Amino acid sequence: MQNVQNTLYVMTPNAYAHLDNTTVRIEVERETKLRVPLHHLSALVCFGNVLVSPALMHRLADEGKSLVLLDRSGRFKARLEGPVSGNILLRQAQFKAAGDRAATLETARALVAGKLRNSRSVLLRGARETTDADESASLSRAAEALAASLRAARDAADLEVLRGVEGEAARGYFAALNLIVKPQVRDCFALDGRTRRPPRDRFNALISFLYSMLMNDCRSAAESVGLDPQLGFLHAVRPGRAALALDLQEEFRSVLADRLALTLINRGQLSARDFDEREGGAVMLNDRGRRAVVAAWQERKQETVTHALLDTKVPLGLLPFIQARILARTLRGDMDCYLPYLAK
Repeated sequence: MQNVQNTLYVMTPNAYAHLDNTTVRIEVERETKLRVPLHHLSALVCFGNVLVSPALMHRLADEGKSLVLLDRSGRFKARLEGPVSGNILLRQAQFKAAGDRAATLETARALVAGKLRNSRSVLLRGARETTDADESASLSRAAEALAASLRAARDAADLEVLRGVEGEAARGYFAALNLIVKPQVRDCFALDGRTRRPPRDRFNALISFLYSMLMNDCRSAAESVGLDPQLGFLHAVRPGRAALALDLQEEFRSVLADRLALTLINRGQLSARDFDEREGGAVMLNDRGRRAVVAAWQERKQETVTHALLDTKVPLGLLPFIQARILARTLRGDMDCYLPYLAK
């Protein structure tokens, strides 16, 4: 169990979460492992086979706190929430903008620009830090390719072209990430392109898990300001898909998730024993690995950075909420265009 920043993560298989007056109690095999006052929590996140009592579900819904269910690998399964809240005028503005092709394209371009700029910063940092001149040159070339993709994204005539630019840039970016992994652990954490559902290697398993937690934070961020997380600009709308949360996630993938993955790998905080290989070639974090990653994720979110637009230091974990508020201001007409978060 991890209780950080008002979110309680329950990862122990067959744990039982239930209400004890005004306290959430977590039991494993009828032994109490944790007690948390309900008013200290904003969300309960359960991994895998965790039991939650109906009374606790009802109380969470009544108090506007979310219950999120993920599978053992961290993939989103379901979310329980109370009645929809937020500003109906903001959601009307969101739907109006999503129905305007020019406004949709402008917002999508900004989201992709944020993603490419931040991805480029990861590669440039890797180029500076490596002691191998050839690898530094390769990373610099990959970063320049992303700069070219940025220019192409700026000129994209429609969403399909923009998505194509973003997809091609992502392939080049993931191909270069291997060079940021320390040579002594590259065999263990080789990244053979981006694979999902299921991940085919340990690096993919790690970033997929991190992306799942990031997506949940971005969904919460969208909902916290009254936006509809289902209606996005860059990602196509599909039933059951939180398209806006996926949109917000793009600019944070590299600076929050990928950088943390590289840190965990290069510092030896994860190894082959933290992953299980399953029938059919799937690779997943095991229980020990998930615990280590969740703890590191929460620590990472408490680190502070300077937000250029606000000109103030903020915890990394608040960035999705800040950007959701900036998007809301843009949709209301308080800002001329959406400005993504750009890492230094």
